[in-house]
Amino acid sequence: MSAAPDVSAGRRPAATRSAWRDVPPLQVRRFAALALEEVPVLAQDILREIRAEYPGLPVVLDESGEPMALVGIRRALEGFVQQLATADRPRYHPEVFQEFGRGEGLEGRSLDSLQAIYRLGVRLAWRRLAEIGQQTEIPPPAMYELAESGFEYLDGLVDQSVRGYAEAAARQAGERLRLQRKLMESLLAERRPEQQGNPALGADAGLDERAARAGWPLPERVAVGVLLRPAREAVAPAVGEGVLLDMEAEQPRLVVPDPDAAGRPELLRRAMTGWSGAIGPPVPLADAAKSLRWAQAAVGMMQRGLLPAGEVLHCTEHTEALVLLQPEELIEDLARRCLAPLDHCGPAHGRRLAQTLLAWLETRGGAPEVAARLGVHPQTVRYRLRQIRELWGDEIDDPDRRFELELVLRARRLRGELGRP
Repeated sequence: MSAAPDVSAGRRPAATRSAWRDVPPLQVRRFAALALEEVPVLAQDILREIRAEYPGLPVVLDESGEPMALVGIRRALEGFVQQLATADRPRYHPEVFQEFGRGEGLEGRSLDSLQAIYRLGVRLAWRRLAEIGQQTEIPPPAMYELAESGFEYLDGLVDQSVRGYAEAAARQAGERLRLQRKLMESLLAERRPEQQGNPALGADAGLDERAARAGWPLPERVAVGVLLRPAREAVAPAVGEGVLLDMEAEQPRLVVPDPDAAGRPELLRRAMTGWSGAIGPPVPLADAAKSLRWAQAAVGMMQRGLLPAGEVLHCTEHTEALVLLQPEELIEDLARRCLAPLDHCGPAHGRRLAQTLLAWLETRGGAPEVAARLGVHPQTVRYRLRQIRELWGDEIDDPDRRFELELVLRARRLRGELGRP
C-alpha cells in the first residue's frame, strides 16, 4: 500500500490535489497519536475476530512466546499509522509477512485464505480508523483517500507473503526432487547376490523409508524409461505426480508405477510429446534395474539408427530387434558361419538368395507361398530354392541350422540389409 494518502503523491498527476495534504498538520498528528494508542487493543480485537472466522488457523509463537500473527498485525498497523504524520513510505516489516507466506506454503495451504485474513484485518482496522477520523474531524475526502492508501498498503503486505510462499514452495519442490532422486537411486541399483533369490527385497534396505519420505507408494510392478532431450533447455515432460522423474542426468530417467494400469500408457504418450527415448518392460519392483538396462539398450540402438527415433518407444513392442541386435558381435559371428555359402555369390545375387531363404524359413511353404511373400514368379523361387539346396546341402534340413539361419537373416533384415517382405 502506498503511505498515507500523500505517499503516492509522487505518482499522482500534477493536476490532482491530495485531500489529505490539505488537512492541517496538527490535526493529522492528533489523528496519528490516537490511532497509535489504539494499536495494541485493535490488534488484539483483529486477531480475535480472525480466529473466530478461521478457527483452524494454527497459533505460531515467536521467541518471546507471543503469537506471531499478533506481532504481525500490530507491526502492520504501526507501520501504516506512523507514516501518516511524516509522509514517509510505510514500513512493511517484510520478514514477518514473508514468514506468514512461508507458513502457508509449508502447511500445504493456498494463499487465498491468507489474503482473506488480510482483507478481514483491513476491514476491521478501517472501521476503527473511521471512528478516530470522526473524532478528530478529518474531512470525508481525506478519509476516502486514507482508505485507498490502506488498501494499497495491504497489497504491499500481500506481496511480501507471496514472496515467502514462493520461497517455501521452491524449497519444498527442491526437497521433493532430492528425495525422489535418492529413491530412484535405491530402485535402480543392481541387487546384491544375497537379494537375488528373494523378490521381496529391494535393491536397498532403506527403500521403504525413502519411498515414505518421498510420498511415493511402493507399487508391485514398474517400468523404467530413459529419455533423450529434444534440446538442452527442454522443459520436463508433465508425467504426473505418480511417476518418478530425474532430469539431472544427461539422459533423464523415469520410473513408471503400475505401467499397465488403465489409462497409464495414454497419459504417458501425451506427456512425452516432443521427447524421444525408450521405456523398458514392466518388471517386479525389485527388478527395476533390469527394466532400466533394456531401456538403455533401446536408446543406444535408436542413436545408432537401428530403432525408430523421434518418439518414446516401448521395449515390449520391439522385442525382436532388442533380442537380435543387442548382442551384435555374437550375431555377426554366427552370421559369418551360417551364411558362408553365399560368400562366392555376387552381392546382388547373394542378397536375393538370402531374401528367398528367409521367406522360405518364415512361411514353411512351397514356391507359391514364398513367391507371394516376395512378389516374384513361383518359377523364380523354385530356381533360387534349388540353388540354396546346392549351397547348403543336407544342412538345410537340420532344424538347428534352420533356426540359426532364420535368426541371423532376421537380424540382417532389422538392420536394413534385407528388404521387408
